Amino acid sequence: MKQLALDIGLASGPTLAGFFAGPNEPALRHLRLWVGDARSSTLHSPVPTYLWGESGSGKTHLLQAVRSALREQGASVGWLHAGVSDPPEFDERWGAVLLDDVHLYTAVQQHAAFNWFVNAQSLQRGVVAAGAVPPADLPLREDLRTRLGWGHVFHLQVLNEPERRAVLRQAADSRGVMLTDEVLDYMLHRFSRDLGSLMELLVQLDGYALQTQRAITIPLIRSMLENE
Repeated sequence: MKQLALDIGLASGPTLAGFFAGPNEPALRHLRLWVGDARSSTLHSPVPTYLWGESGSGKTHLLQAVRSALREQGASVGWLHAGVSDPPEFDERWGAVLLDDVHLYTAVQQHAAFNWFVNAQSLQRGVVAAGAVPPADLPLREDLRTRLGWGHVFHLQVLNEPERRAVLRQAADSRGVMLTDEVLDYMLHRFSRDLGSLMELLVQLDGYALQTQRAITIPLIRSMLENE
């Protein structure tokens, strides 16, 4: 889809409050307790947390939400995902280490992740990681794989259609966008069920509707796709 000239519409980044938990409430509750409150003197638990599940289950949303919450508390965070080809050295100023898409890590990234993990643990800093498979099935070096799996492990489930509908409705309302049931049906049945992809589609639709000064309808969606 081509880049639209206008990128209009207020939308915040991922937050714990904005995560529609559904069957993933235990993981969300755990992360809320782990992040804690900036006014609390309690340190974040150094026991690692690992989230796993298929694409669209909310792993990256939760990691980004944790990063945002920690930054709001004034903490700097080490962040590593599969797209970082040259990871930096561990920084002792980091309050926590977040590792996303660990199942895709190269040998270089695995080396960095292991180094970050060991240093974070020695300084009593937290580690939260996410991958597509359970720890036992991760295609990683053994010392990293076992460390990722020894703490809290949560299996995230992909939301069902009514739950995805509720999330899209909530996101649209937050942007001041009106989505009819007909449009929601079209989005849910004609596009990827991956919630991240659906949210990106909503952002594109919002921008295109504002650019063309039209309401979001099925003909508008088709028009936008024709102008890719």
